[in-house]
Amino acid sequence: MPRPILATISIAAMRHNLSVARAHAPGRFAWAVVKADGYGHGLENALRGFADADGLALVEFDRASRLREAGWTKPLLMLEGAFDQADVAQAARQQLQLVVHEPRQLDWVERAPGEAVLDVVVKLNSGMNRLGFDRAAFRAAFERLRRLPAVRSVALMTHFADADRSGAAEAPLRRFEEAAQGLDAPRSLANSAAILSLPASHASAIRPGILLYGATPFDDRDARSLGLRAAMTLGSKLIAVQSVAPGEAVGYGSTFRAQRPMRIGIVACGYADGYPRHAPTGTPIAVDGRRTQTVGRVSMDMLAVDLGALPQAAPGAPVELWGDIVPIDEVASAAGTIGYELMCAVAPRVPRRALDD
Repeated sequence: MPRPILATISIAAMRHNLSVARAHAPGRFAWAVVKADGYGHGLENALRGFADADGLALVEFDRASRLREAGWTKPLLMLEGAFDQADVAQAARQQLQLVVHEPRQLDWVERAPGEAVLDVVVKLNSGMNRLGFDRAAFRAAFERLRRLPAVRSVALMTHFADADRSGAAEAPLRRFEEAAQGLDAPRSLANSAAILSLPASHASAIRPGILLYGATPFDDRDARSLGLRAAMTLGSKLIAVQSVAPGEAVGYGSTFRAQRPMRIGIVACGYADGYPRHAPTGTPIAVDGRRTQTVGRVSMDMLAVDLGALPQAAPGAPVELWGDIVPIDEVASAAGTIGYELMCAVAPRVPRRALDD
C-alpha cells in the first residue's frame, strides 16, 4: 500500500482562475505563467488547465520543448530569454518568443542565421533592479532589434516589484510609459497583483502567475475574496494517535510540552514532502474536515496535530495540509513564507493526481 500523502490538482480550478484574470483585463492577450513545473502543479496539468490561454510563459528551454512535443502550438514566451547562442537557435526552430534584457542576448539574436525568424520582447528595468535595460539602453535595444533581418516582431515589457502594495506600481508604470513613448509595439506589464489592482497596467498582454493556481498575490486580501479557487490540495492521513500527559513533550527538540492531557495525531507528511520545517506550533491544518493546528516540530516524514476538539479522529482519518479548508496562504503565513514557495516545494516523492470537475 502506498504512503497516504497525495497532491490533488484541480484542472477545473485552473480554468476558473484563468477566467478570473481575463475578466479583470477583457480583450487582452493572456500569457499563463507555467514556470517551475507549473508552480509545482505539473506541466502537463498546467497545459490542460490553461488550454484556453493565448500563450504560455516559462523560463526553462527543456520544458518549452516538452510543451511543443505535447502539442502546444500557440505562443511560448521565455521570460529570462536565451542563456546562450544555442537557445536562440532553439527559439527559431520551435517558435519561442525571447525576452531580451541584457547586451549579450542582443548579440546572440544578431548572430542568428539568416533563415531564422524570431519574435522578441525587450525588457525595461523599471525599478526592480533584477532584469532589464535602463531607459536609454531599452530604446537603443528596441531600435537595434527592429533592424535585424531575423527579427519578425519586437514587443516591450517590464515587471513590477511591488504591485501587491497599493499605489506602489504607479511610479514604475510611469517610468515604463516614459521610456516606451513613441515606440510602436505591443506591451506586457501586468503580473497577478497588477491584473487585479492596476487596470492602467493591462496594456496589450497580461501575465498571470500565482493567481492561476488559486493563491493570493496580496498580504491583505485572501484568495477567496478575489474569487480564486485552490488548484492544489495536499492531503494525507493520520497514521497514529498518542495520549500525552501534562508536561510531556511532542517531537524533536521537545519544543512543545502539553499543558493538559492531550490527544495528538501523527500525520504522514514532513519536510521531505515539501511541508515547511519551520512551520510553528499553531499552523492551521484540517483533520476529518475540521480545522485544528499543528504541535511541535515538523520532522522529515511526519508532523503532529492537536486532536483535542476531534475525539472521533483515529488512524486513517483524512488530513488536509492545505487546499479548500485550509488555504495555502494561511499555512505560508504561519511559516513566514509565501504560497508560491510551498507550491513549488512539494517534493517529487509526493504523487500528484489531476481531477477535472
